[in-house]
Amino acid sequence: METVWLSGAEWLAVLRVGLGLWWLESWRHKDKKGWFERGTGIAWAADVASKHRWPTVTKGFDTVVKPRPRAMAYVVVYAELAVGLGLVVGFLTPVALVGGLLLNLLYLVLMIHDWAEQGQNSMMALISLVALLGMSWQTWSLDAAWGLF
Repeated sequence: METVWLSGAEWLAVLRVGLGLWWLESWRHKDKKGWFERGTGIAWAADVASKHRWPTVTKGFDTVVKPRPRAMAYVVVYAELAVGLGLVVGFLTPVALVGGLLLNLLYLVLMIHDWAEQGQNSMMALISLVALLGMSWQTWSLDAAWGLF
């Protein structure tokens, strides 16, 4: 593929790293003390889920998340960190891309009524899909350096 300045594979790596930085920013700005000690993140999500227009979302949240709010807070916060780091350094990149895509899809479903959140999550999901299908780990990644994937 011919492009201006960088090769196609390098542009995909730029996209991958940018997405990773976006995930790291999502992790950085979270009030971790609030999430872990006061349960603010999961409490907010529980409120959103309880009013959701799709009963399946409420039931799923009540079954999976509500019984273990502290553990789920750690899962959400550290999943965002792991996805971000994996994408920035290109380590286990396909796993990080699929994990990020699943997180974004979960956030999309939970926040179906909030257009601001929908825009962010849909763009992150789209970038994940392009980076995954374009095999963005082929350039500027630990995966490429170590011959993974």
